[in-house]
Amino acid sequence: MIFTDDTEEALRSAVWLANSAEQPDTLTDIDDEGTFLHEFPYTGRLDRDEAEVASLRGLRPRLRAMLLAPRDEMAAHVNDALAESRLTPALRRHDGVDWHLHAVADEQPLAERILIETAMALIDVIRADEGSRLTVCEDDTCRAIALDLSRNRSKRYCSTTCANRNAVAAYRARRAES
Repeated sequence: MIFTDDTEEALRSAVWLANSAEQPDTLTDIDDEGTFLHEFPYTGRLDRDEAEVASLRGLRPRLRAMLLAPRDEMAAHVNDALAESRLTPALRRHDGVDWHLHAVADEQPLAERILIETAMALIDVIRADEGSRLTVCEDDTCRAIALDLSRNRSKRYCSTTCANRNAVAAYRARRAES
């Protein structure tokens, strides 16, 4: 494990949201938000309405900029996010998850809580100088973020779809040469 479980989960959640803006857009309505919340079960206030979906959609470019920024810029993004929110840090244990930090009150809007959880996770990334674990997918036709939490830093693609497409292309190129 590179990071704590809550840091890894916050990074996965932020990457999912940022990547949902790529084509095809996978966060267009309340059902898509439900898919996100099934994958990443946030506690606290969940409005599950069009306004909440719109706020999550509006957060995506900011998350992308935060996640892909060079280390010093990432720190500036984190500081900006933390300065904008009224932080009320508290240790919580719930739903079978051991003690972890909630930096913002549960009644705050979901988009704000996700932004701050992402900022808190990126603090760990910055402090460990592990920003290279967040890159753009190496598939030439993809702009999604690839999150590499592997021990050997071997993840180059955002998904198995992109990895398989490139493996098949490389195989066909080798076959064509021989």
